[in-house]
Amino acid sequence: MKVLAIDTSNIVMGIALVEDDIVKGEIITNIKKDHSTRVMPAIQSLLADCHITPTELDLIVVARGPGSYTGVRIGVTIAKTLAWTLKIPIVGVSSLEVLAANGRYFDGVVSPLFDARRGQIYTGLYRYEGDVLECIENDRIVLSSEWARQLQEKNEPVLFIGSDVVLHKEVFKEVLGDLALFAPDSLQLPRPSELAFIGMKKEPENVHSFVPNYVRLAEAEANWLAKQGEQSRNENSVSSNDSCGY
Repeated sequence: MKVLAIDTSNIVMGIALVEDDIVKGEIITNIKKDHSTRVMPAIQSLLADCHITPTELDLIVVARGPGSYTGVRIGVTIAKTLAWTLKIPIVGVSSLEVLAANGRYFDGVVSPLFDARRGQIYTGLYRYEGDVLECIENDRIVLSSEWARQLQEKNEPVLFIGSDVVLHKEVFKEVLGDLALFAPDSLQLPRPSELAFIGMKKEPENVHSFVPNYVRLAEAEANWLAKQGEQSRNENSVSSNDSCGY
């Protein structure tokens, strides 16, 4: 099985081509540049270097979020377009699950995270049972201080992974003390090849109904929904007043 994996959900842009259990190639960058202009050339370059044509692909795997609203949309849109055009299955994987996979040999729980601003983080909790990565706390957005207190109740070692960990490190150290451990720099970035291997074990989804997982709504969308709700309440109020007049 030839699998193309795409991750543009955060600052890291990752593309991987995996054939069965062999990583044929990866392209990973960790720079603040527009993924929308770089991801397709990266895919084309990787396929050409590996002497694989798009029609030879059997599966598309994409990191579906959480993360950057724009970044998640870019990756998911490209993945859906490729899957639909090539008439092959698509699989979505949590961006946090991909990052957690770097903690394969840690004896404890793994908390991957991305910064969500205002003291908040996108995170979840994972643990390896043998070779299987299991999710034990679903992905969420939460204050890092609150997350630290929740982890404290579990009273077991926690490995924090992600390039944004440094922004919240002191909070975790203060609450968890020696239970808080931090991945080395070499494990801080998600690997698109891990994304591919995780995706190969999941059930494909319908390409038309496939949607990203933002964990929270984008600010513009949240404001729009709030406005619609307010408008609806006003209309109901007017309608109620009118009915009372009859």
